[in-house]
Amino acid sequence: MHEFELINKYFYKLSKNNEGSLRLNDDVFFDKSKNLVISVDTYIQGTHFIDFKKPDLVIKKIIRSSISDLICKGVKPLYYFISGSGNKKTFSNTNLKKISKSLNQEQKKYKIFLCGGDTVLSNKLSFSITSVGFSKKIIPRNNAKLGDDIYVTGNLGDSYAGLKILKKSININKNLKKYFINKYYLPNLHPKLINKLLLFGNTSIDISDGLITDLEKLINKQKLSYKLFFDKIPISKNLEKLIKLKKFNKKNFFSKGDDYQILFTANSSKSRIINKLSKTLNIKISKIGKICSISQKSQIIDQKGKKIRLKDKGYYHQF
Repeated sequence: MHEFELINKYFYKLSKNNEGSLRLNDDVFFDKSKNLVISVDTYIQGTHFIDFKKPDLVIKKIIRSSISDLICKGVKPLYYFISGSGNKKTFSNTNLKKISKSLNQEQKKYKIFLCGGDTVLSNKLSFSITSVGFSKKIIPRNNAKLGDDIYVTGNLGDSYAGLKILKKSININKNLKKYFINKYYLPNLHPKLINKLLLFGNTSIDISDGLITDLEKLINKQKLSYKLFFDKIPISKNLEKLIKLKKFNKKNFFSKGDDYQILFTANSSKSRIINKLSKTLNIKISKIGKICSISQKSQIIDQKGKKIRLKDKGYYHQF
């Protein structure tokens, strides 16, 4: 059962009288009357992170991916709660010191504050994060407009390359190895864009499950489709090197998830503002496609107009 099928079948009716739930079709709760925005995420070893050999990096990845839900909505994260289940081995004194140190560093970096949580004894290691922010408005899902330009921040695919390296599926030199592993554990968020996004973004989401998967989530309740330009989808120079070196294909990297970049749409009249902002803030923002009528099938096309087919669009939560 797909996650949205599960939600619609068993839980939607419990929230339909609560406007803040956003019909359980977004990554946040938004109480407009109280300017309150909340997101909740759970991370399990073996699914969301490979192992706990580097607890200091794992916890940073978890915190960043959690507050990313608010940032992509144009909301500044302020508070967070963290709950963890583990045992004496995973929650050893050494590991707890590393976790505490990393949390302190993330708090200073993003100006967020720990407010509480819970701990549970278990042989299954997991963490749950609740992120809280305050805002008069957010950029919702399912608010794309016909003809909107599709944009994405940063680069895609580096995190997946890091995952493949950690799983020993790719063997490369030390410098590239370090770069990609760092991108896997430490996604580059863009808090400087928070207030600016609200000026031009019609709809937005952070890329956690993959570019195509998350784009389809973004417009899943709308009678719209998309057209993406393959050559416009941004990847780093290091990923270009890796692809050339190992004779890989770009299409096998850009929609694998864990990028935590911001995917948003905006009216074409906003393109000049967005380009100027990209230069001013020194944040890479790429125009990668268009929102189209449902009468057209969603597609990815190359420079010659030829359709590119993907065997794997990204990660889907199946139950």
